[in-house]
Amino acid sequence: MHLHDSLPDLAVPYAPFHSRRSVVYSAKGMVACSQPLAAEAGRKVLALGGNAADAAVAVSAALNLTEPGSCGIGGDAFCLYYDAKTGEVKALNGSGRAPAALTLEKVRELGVEGREIPFLNINSVTVPGCAAAWVDTLEHFGSGKLTMADVLEPAISMAENGIPISEVSSYSWVKNHDVFLKQSPNGAEMLITDPATGKTHSPRPGEIFKNPTLAKTFRAVAEEGKKGFYEGRIAEAIVELIQSKGGVMTLEDLKNHTTTPVTPISINYGGEDGVTLHETPPNGQGLTALIALGILEAMQEQQKVDLSKTEHLSAEWFHALICAIRLAFADTRAYIADPEHSRVPVEELLSKEYLSKRAELFDPTKSTPIINKGTPIASSDTVLFEVADAEGNAVSYIQSNYAGFGTYAVPKGCGFTLQNRGCNFTLEEGHPNCIAPNKRPYHTIIPALVTRGNKKGGDLFMSYGVMGGFMQPQGHVQILLNMLHHGANAQTTLDAPRFCISADVPKDRETAGDIGTLVYLEEGVKPEVVEELKRMGHDVELLSGHARSQFGRGQVIQKLSSGAWAGGSDPRGDGHAVPQI
Repeated sequence: MHLHDSLPDLAVPYAPFHSRRSVVYSAKGMVACSQPLAAEAGRKVLALGGNAADAAVAVSAALNLTEPGSCGIGGDAFCLYYDAKTGEVKALNGSGRAPAALTLEKVRELGVEGREIPFLNINSVTVPGCAAAWVDTLEHFGSGKLTMADVLEPAISMAENGIPISEVSSYSWVKNHDVFLKQSPNGAEMLITDPATGKTHSPRPGEIFKNPTLAKTFRAVAEEGKKGFYEGRIAEAIVELIQSKGGVMTLEDLKNHTTTPVTPISINYGGEDGVTLHETPPNGQGLTALIALGILEAMQEQQKVDLSKTEHLSAEWFHALICAIRLAFADTRAYIADPEHSRVPVEELLSKEYLSKRAELFDPTKSTPIINKGTPIASSDTVLFEVADAEGNAVSYIQSNYAGFGTYAVPKGCGFTLQNRGCNFTLEEGHPNCIAPNKRPYHTIIPALVTRGNKKGGDLFMSYGVMGGFMQPQGHVQILLNMLHHGANAQTTLDAPRFCISADVPKDRETAGDIGTLVYLEEGVKPEVVEELKRMGHDVELLSGHARSQFGRGQVIQKLSSGAWAGGSDPRGDGHAVPQI
């Protein structure tokens, strides 16, 4: 295994030409995110003396302006923090809970049928956790030099003065314009209104967009902290909108919300000479990436495949990774839930013995259409960004509305949409992830950090992640293995074509197993590889154009052995990596 952590060989000074982006290097800190203006907000806070955590909250807030079709203060957030002084990785779970009155019986009484709450149903709104996560990120990990007002100032200025909207962000906005007006009487707050005609439209690429009501929301958080969002004017606007559309959320549901400090979960890959991947624990789906990585190592120990000798992006390469991730999803879709409501067998799922048994199901020559969850106990739209500082601290931060703009419901005078994260509950009585009062749903958004060797604390190798629903753990595995086995750097690992398996079983492609067979491949995968995967039995679809958003948009900040930072940003997005001067 080769850790690409040094400067390029002078004889081969340039990386393979996959995109028009070079690796960005910095001797101090760095920000990598999907929107340039948001990256600048983070860099500004670093320049003020803030650390990686301070800058991460500044980026998070600015993304509310630049990319509201992916995230917002009406959604949730998770944080992984690497403490350079101790080598420790710490985490915050900033996801919200279902209303206290929302039982399975109540959901059915409100006319919801099927296995999940529909995307635009107002009872898919769980308590927004983002605002509290910002406050707690500064409290737990911040430098102590800056106030919340200092950190939110760049975003407030952007909201009041206006910013030009970038291409990818505009695309999602324009195609969903009418949904705003149908879903909320206040939808125009998130659109541009022609003063002459009164007609609304979504901002086009390069068009200036202002959001003064969001600026007021941010000022309330800056001045009053959590109370400014979860009590008073904003909380009342949220509840009034939800109840007006038949929802059951109350002011008490908002007032009672808390962020949860959690212990990250991890797995070693490659022993002392390898790395340890750290993820947030359930209710997040980071466990999927850990299980898949453990199965892949077991497959190699069983000599079924050697990923270092397997041609990169070949049918054999994709086959091994696809099969491992399908096995992982079969387990996590069955077992991940809110650990405060049901036990999630994390230790058992990550045990060497169990992972080895799952690896035995891998056939190097063909796909296995029917995959069921294992039995480890005896008797998955988002923004993801990375920040590093001059002291060596690093943050992997992720936030989301879930599906695009979430419910598209805009509380009056607040300037943001409410998430629809409750769609990830299962409406199946007895299932660990079945909806229940004050319960957190299965959560797709997951940040990631990688340290060197097989210790939970140690030197940082990389802070990274991939946004995009159930793509996220799949992206974590693909980006990491590109680097470990084929020497990809912080940018080329993001440039490489990806696959994305469907975590759910599509209605028109039913199987008898717990996970579907459909695999999306990205334009750029060689035609002969596509055909070989089909011959091996994979149910493959090739995606191109804007459909490539299925494969997420990743960010990477890597700590090199030279002491410098190396940053990469996904060419599928609008953003880039920027160094601290």
